[in-house]
Amino acid sequence: MPLLEWLLANLRQSKTKVKATLQGRGIKVNGKVVTQFDHPLKPGMKISVSQTKKNDIFKSRYVKIVYEDQYLVVVEKKEGILSMAAGHKSLNVKSVLDDYFLKSRQKCRAHVVHRLDRDTSGLMVYAKDMQTEQAFERDWHNIVYDRRYVAVLSGEMEDDEGTIANWLKDNKAYVTYSSPVDNGGKYAVTHFHVLARTTDHSLVEFKLETGRKNQIRVHAADMHHPVCGDTKYGDGNDPIHRLCLHAFLLCFFHPVTHERMEFETPIPSQFRHLF
Repeated sequence: MPLLEWLLANLRQSKTKVKATLQGRGIKVNGKVVTQFDHPLKPGMKISVSQTKKNDIFKSRYVKIVYEDQYLVVVEKKEGILSMAAGHKSLNVKSVLDDYFLKSRQKCRAHVVHRLDRDTSGLMVYAKDMQTEQAFERDWHNIVYDRRYVAVLSGEMEDDEGTIANWLKDNKAYVTYSSPVDNGGKYAVTHFHVLARTTDHSLVEFKLETGRKNQIRVHAADMHHPVCGDTKYGDGNDPIHRLCLHAFLLCFFHPVTHERMEFETPIPSQFRHLF
């Protein structure tokens, strides 16, 4: 049965408290921290419940641990923090995780397997060892079977859904530009679906078929509805004073156990308030 169902049946606690213990990383299955409500249980598995639901070792304003096991860690990052170091003393998720691993006496480092722009928030996965990182890198497109973003775009979108496909290439100033014909860049495919709209803004879900640098931001600008708050490709529309792009869904096959791993975060409340 699913973990949450078992916990509710066997712990004399409210559903709210059980969920808080799960999210607070207070439940272990066979010695591994599990935060997924629907984690499948089998007879003989050992479940331990911590009396204190908080993970006291991990504290960060910018990063929240969503799931962790011995091979990988899934985090939700806030906007304003880099995925990995660039230059001296730059605030980045990798160093936050490395510091946590050191303090929790885990003999591992965070290995970057994909990136989000500094000003994009949302879900990311980091490997804890080279083998897991290489497994992700070798077979990323088969391992990661669904990755979606939500964005607030400038203006009212005309189409409810569609697909944008073209070639993306950086110029000498590191600005990515698109071309309908092969320009020596990388082919990029983005599917979009409008969730809500006003005369000023559109709330749009994006599903990536390819993961190119600045792909959503460039494709949104190609549609003449750039991502709000985008200082690079935008039109100055900046309703909440941040880049309005959030990676809300991440689904992959665990590179070691091959289990389906599915993670989803709510659409940021600042985005929803505009609609």
